[in-house]
Amino acid sequence: MTEVNKPSQAGGGARPGGWTRFVTARPRLSLLLALVITALAVLAGSGVADRLGSGGWEDPAAESTYATKALEREFPDSQPNLLLLVDARGGSVDTPAVAAEAKTLVTRLSGEKGVTGVGSYWQAKSPSLRAEDGHEALIAARITGDEKTAADTLDRIAPHYRGTHGPVTVKVGGMVAVRSDMQTIIKEDLARAELIALPITLVLLVMVFGSAIAALLPLGIGIVAILGTNAVLRGITSFTDVSVFAMNLTTALGLGLAIDYALFIVRRFREELATGADPLTAVATTLRTAGRTVLFSALTVAVSLAAMLVFPQYFLRSFAYAGIAVVLLAAAAALILLPAALVLLGNRVNSLDLRRVFRRGRQSRPSGAEGTAWARAATLVMRRAPLFAVATTAFLIVLGLPFLGVKFGTADDRQLPAGAESHVVQQHIRDGFPGNPGGDLEVLAEGGATRAQYTAYKERVAALPEVAGVAGPLVKGDAAYFTVQPKGESVDVGAQRLVGELRALNTPFDTKVTGTAAVLVDSKHAIAERLPWAAAIIAIVTLLLVFLLTGSVLIPVQAVLLNALSLTAMFGAVVWVFQDGHLSNLLGFTSSGSIETTLPVLMFCVAFGLSMDYGVFLLSRIKEEYDRTGDHERAVRLGLQRTGGLITAAAIILAVVMVAIGTSRVTNTKMLGLGIALAVLMDAMVVRSLLVPAIMRLTGRATWWAPGPLRRFHDRFGLSEGEQAAPEPDAPQPDAPQRGAGNGATSHDEPELALQPDPHGA
Repeated sequence: MTEVNKPSQAGGGARPGGWTRFVTARPRLSLLLALVITALAVLAGSGVADRLGSGGWEDPAAESTYATKALEREFPDSQPNLLLLVDARGGSVDTPAVAAEAKTLVTRLSGEKGVTGVGSYWQAKSPSLRAEDGHEALIAARITGDEKTAADTLDRIAPHYRGTHGPVTVKVGGMVAVRSDMQTIIKEDLARAELIALPITLVLLVMVFGSAIAALLPLGIGIVAILGTNAVLRGITSFTDVSVFAMNLTTALGLGLAIDYALFIVRRFREELATGADPLTAVATTLRTAGRTVLFSALTVAVSLAAMLVFPQYFLRSFAYAGIAVVLLAAAAALILLPAALVLLGNRVNSLDLRRVFRRGRQSRPSGAEGTAWARAATLVMRRAPLFAVATTAFLIVLGLPFLGVKFGTADDRQLPAGAESHVVQQHIRDGFPGNPGGDLEVLAEGGATRAQYTAYKERVAALPEVAGVAGPLVKGDAAYFTVQPKGESVDVGAQRLVGELRALNTPFDTKVTGTAAVLVDSKHAIAERLPWAAAIIAIVTLLLVFLLTGSVLIPVQAVLLNALSLTAMFGAVVWVFQDGHLSNLLGFTSSGSIETTLPVLMFCVAFGLSMDYGVFLLSRIKEEYDRTGDHERAVRLGLQRTGGLITAAAIILAVVMVAIGTSRVTNTKMLGLGIALAVLMDAMVVRSLLVPAIMRLTGRATWWAPGPLRRFHDRFGLSEGEQAAPEPDAPQPDAPQRGAGNGATSHDEPELALQPDPHGA
C-alpha cells in the first residue's frame, strides 16, 4: 500500500495518495456498500453454527480412523454411540416390571430410522452393561450417518426416550449425545460471551478515547469482521468439515484485532486533526503511517494462524479458516471502511466526550503524564538492563515449568459441565459399572483366516503384559474383529504402549487397531510429524516480515525468541490449572487429568500471532525513531513511551474479550479463552514493557546491523511506518518539533502512538 505524498500546506501532512483517493473518493457510497455487504453476510452466515461439527481431533489418514470406519460399516454393533442409562429408581434392574419396560424401549429403539445394532443388558446379560449396585443398566445402539445426520436423528428420537417410563427413568448419553450437548452449550455460551464482551469493551474504548463516537468505530469494525467471517465459514462448510469451536475464535479475534487496528488508526487520525490538518489530509497521513503497520501486523497474525493448515485434524484446520478470514476482514474493514467514515466525521470524531462528567470537580492530569511515565519506566529498565533481562526471563521460565509434566489425552464428556445429561450418563458408567467402559481397543482383521489362526492370534494378544482380557472374534465374511481390554485407564501410558504392541504383532492377516488410546497415539504422531513444519513456517515468515520492517538481522531473531518466551506462563497455567485441577471449583470445570492433544498447538499459533501484533506496533515505532535520530537508546525509550499506552489498552481490551470466551462451560473453550488472555497480558505488560527494552539496551547499536546484501535488499523492498528522508552523514539531527509541552509528541511526520489522556478530547 504505497502512498505518493507531497508536503501539505495545512497541518504539515501529506497530500492524499493513490490508496487514500481510492478509499475516500466516495465515502458515503463506500459505507452504503459496506452496509449492504454486511447485511448479505448476515443472511449468508445465518445458521452456520448448525452446520459445524464438534469433533475433528483424529487424523483422517490414520490407521485408527480407517479401522473405525470399517467397523462402523461391517460391524455397527461394535461401535455404539448412543447409550440409554436405565435407572430402576432404587430397585433392581432384574425385577420383572423393570425388565419388561426395558425390553419395550429396546423394541421401540430398534424400529427407529437411522438406528442399528440395538442391544441391552436384558438381552445379553453382560455384566459390563449392569451397574455393580444393580440399580442401573444400559441400552446401547448406533446412530448411523455423519455428524450432522447423527445429530439430527438424536434430536428427533431423544425426547421420546428421555424421562420417566413406568418404573424406570432414562437418561440419554453416548458420544453422539456428548457432541450434541457440546454444540448446544458452545452456541449458548458464545451468545453470552458476546453480551458480556461488547458492553465492557465499549466502556473501555470510551475510557481510552473519551469520545463516544470514536469509541463506537472500533466496535463497528469488529462486528463487520465477525459477521463477514461467519459468512465465510458458512461457505467453507459446503466442501469441508469445520469445528464449532472455531466460532469462539471468530468472536475473540474479530473483536480483539479489529479493535486493535481501529485503535491505532483512529488515534493517529485524531492526532493529525489536532495539528490542524483537514480530514482528507489526516486520513492520508494515517494510512501512510498507521495503515502500513496495521497491514503488516495483519500479515504476521495470518501467517501464524495459517500454519495450522499443515495439520490433518479438521479441528485445527478450522481455526486456520476462521482466523485467517477474520484477520483479513478486520484489516480490510480498518483500511477501507474506517477511512471513509473518518473523512465523513472529520472533527466530529471527537464528539460526545463522556469523560467530562468524571473530570468535573477535579483537576485533569497534565497532558503527556502517561507518556512521561512510560518514558521513566523505559529509562529505569535500560539503566538496569542485565537485572531486568535475567529476572524477567527467569520469572517466565519458572511460570512455564509445570508444562514439563503435561499429559496428553483425548476430549471426552468431561469437557461438559457436570450437569449436562450426557456427562452425567458417562460419569455414572465410569463410577458404577465394572471394567473400563469406553476404554477398550478394537482390532480389525481383514483378508480372511481360519478359526485356528484367529484362536492363535487371540492367545498371543491375551499373553501381552498390558492386556486384561480379549473378546472375539466376531466374523463377517473376510473380516473379523477382537475387543482388547487394557489393564489400566483408557488412555494411560500402558494403554498407549499396548497399541504399539498390537500393531507390532506378525499375523497371517492384516490388522488395524482403533479405540480411544489408538486415536490418541495416531493424533500425537500426526502432530509431532507436522509440528516442525508449522514451526518452520511461522519462524521463517516472521523472520522475513520483521526484517522487512526493521532492516535488522538481530531484531527478527529477538522477536521470535521473546514471543515464544512470552507464552510460557500460558502453557504452565494450562497444565497447573486444567490438567492438575487447581482452581477447578472456582472456574467450574471437571479435570480429566490430561490436556487434549491439539490444544497446545492451537493456543501457540493464536497467542504467537497476537504477540507479534503488539511486537509490530512497538518495533515499527522504535525503527522510526532510530531512523530519525540515529540514537539507539533514545529510540527504544521513545518507542515504548509512544506505544506503551496503546499496547496496554489493546491488550486489556483483547483480554476482556478472551475472558468472556473463557466463561464458557466447555473446558476446552475455557482453557483457550483464559490461557490466551493470560498470554496477551504477559506479553504486553512483561515482555514488551520490560524484556524487550532490556534486551535491546544490551545489544546496543548492533541491534540494527545487517550485512551489505541484506541491507541493500531492505533498502529496495523494506517497509516502514514513516517515510523520513535519510539523515545527512555529517548533519546534526535536531529534535522533532513538539506539539505540546511535555507530551513527547512529534511532528506530523512522526506518528504519536501512545494512548495519552487529552483533557481537550483531541
